[in-house]
Amino acid sequence: MNCVRLLRDFLRQEHRRMSSMFKTPETEHELMEAARGLAGQRLGDLAKQCHRRVPTSFHQSKGWVGQLIEMMLGTDAANRSEPDFVKLGVELKTIPIDHKGRPKETTFICTASLTQMGGWAYIDSRVCKKLSRVLWVPVQADPDTEIGQRMVGNPLLWSPSMDDERVIRADWEYFANKIANGYVETISASEGEYLQMRPKGANSKSRGWGIDEDGASVKTSPKGFYLRARFTAKLLNENYAAI
Repeated sequence: MNCVRLLRDFLRQEHRRMSSMFKTPETEHELMEAARGLAGQRLGDLAKQCHRRVPTSFHQSKGWVGQLIEMMLGTDAANRSEPDFVKLGVELKTIPIDHKGRPKETTFICTASLTQMGGWAYIDSRVCKKLSRVLWVPVQADPDTEIGQRMVGNPLLWSPSMDDERVIRADWEYFANKIANGYVETISASEGEYLQMRPKGANSKSRGWGIDEDGASVKTSPKGFYLRARFTAKLLNENYAAI
């Protein structure tokens, strides 16, 4: 009986400790303080604090790093169409970087609503809401370094410049126009200057709803919006003196 009581007390204390550690920040200042506290730490050490296993590869664990950082910083978005920190209107994005500080891949922003985009203005779009305020967290992604030994970099709280928003808006409006006119299947990953649209699904057989040239609903592959690596490379070059 005493053992059961001790275990119950331990679990309660651990729950309180974890809740305090991963408390959702109330201000941008609190968020940045928490994010700066992760800088220089190894992913393996952070995983231990969350009682999470470090994967040996990302083949079956894609998104693990982002989920770990989300947990450490206390994101509060229940609806994934909202920014990760709903009260603050801040989206969290990790950037995997190589040993020279260059982004290794595109950055996923959100899924595309193929049946609604034609009726939206850019300012009402998911892309605009997600990118209006972003906390960027660079993470070491050198394949020669074990995942648990990779380190978190200094965070950056960012909003797009007028020029950045102009280009992103133009890209979004280009894709929205193609979708509204029934040309979703003609969109290729080579289109868009900063913004890219490409299939986003569990596998190549995934299907969602879109609109054809006659305005009828048709089955099509789900699509997602991504920021090209050349955009995040520009962002890093503009904001990190060491790169």
